[in-house]
Amino acid sequence: MAGAHGANGTKEKLTSEHLRKRGNELHDARRFSEAVDCYTKAITKDPSVAAYYTNRALCYLRMQRWDLVCKDCSSAIERDASCLKAYYFMGVAMMERGNYDEAVNLLQKANDVAVKQRQCYGDEITSVIRTCRKRRWNRQEDKRIQQEIDLQVYLHRLIDEEKKRQIEVLNTPSEEPTTHAGAEALSKQATEIERYHTEKKAELDRLFSDIDDRRKRRDVPDYLCGKISFELMRDPVITPSGITYDRRDIDEHLRRVGHFDPVTRTELTQDLLVPNLAMKEVIDTFLASNEWAIDY
Repeated sequence: MAGAHGANGTKEKLTSEHLRKRGNELHDARRFSEAVDCYTKAITKDPSVAAYYTNRALCYLRMQRWDLVCKDCSSAIERDASCLKAYYFMGVAMMERGNYDEAVNLLQKANDVAVKQRQCYGDEITSVIRTCRKRRWNRQEDKRIQQEIDLQVYLHRLIDEEKKRQIEVLNTPSEEPTTHAGAEALSKQATEIERYHTEKKAELDRLFSDIDDRRKRRDVPDYLCGKISFELMRDPVITPSGITYDRRDIDEHLRRVGHFDPVTRTELTQDLLVPNLAMKEVIDTFLASNEWAIDY
């Protein structure tokens, strides 16, 4: 009886694996809905395998069904807390939903798992992190732009209201009869009020135009960002492999993860790190003319 039970268990596992392989074939053929059906049947037969959930999540990712991606990835992580693909797929889905903070955290977790497991994903994960950070930055910029537009409109309205008030005061009827010379004087004053406030609005528009021109140039080049935190480097150091990191990030990596280069996977210790003075000079020059980048 025990042998029969073991045979049945093996058959059951092979059946779920067969469904997974068939699902993979359908995915590669871009028949995503059919692939989802196969992975769903595999999960039904063996709900303990995290890979079945991430495979189905990948199909949902191709179909842009972000909520289902997140649901399957959460199920995969419940079964395997170190499931790299689950963090990665859910991070991409969160990014597409516009949840950039959560997306960055998930993608960073995926990158950390890849480093710990010494899996080489090249620039695949890090490039998505950079994309996500840029989207988040752009959304913040769009919000700032709208706030500036609202402020500009508000200030225009204040100038117009002040002009209207001055014109009304000027046109207040006097107890004395208005002479021809007095009427001309009033007309000149009204013209001067109009000219003054028109110039003030033009000056205001020039100021906001200058701000807009400076904002359009806001972009931190990728080569100034660290390869671990993906933030603007402050204390760049270079490894024997020629890779530049921010000292704080690489020191933490060496302490927490292991004594190897995160990119090249070659052996690395702190005494091999050398300050990248040329990069430091480039960063300082960039910050001197782009103070906004301090918050990037």
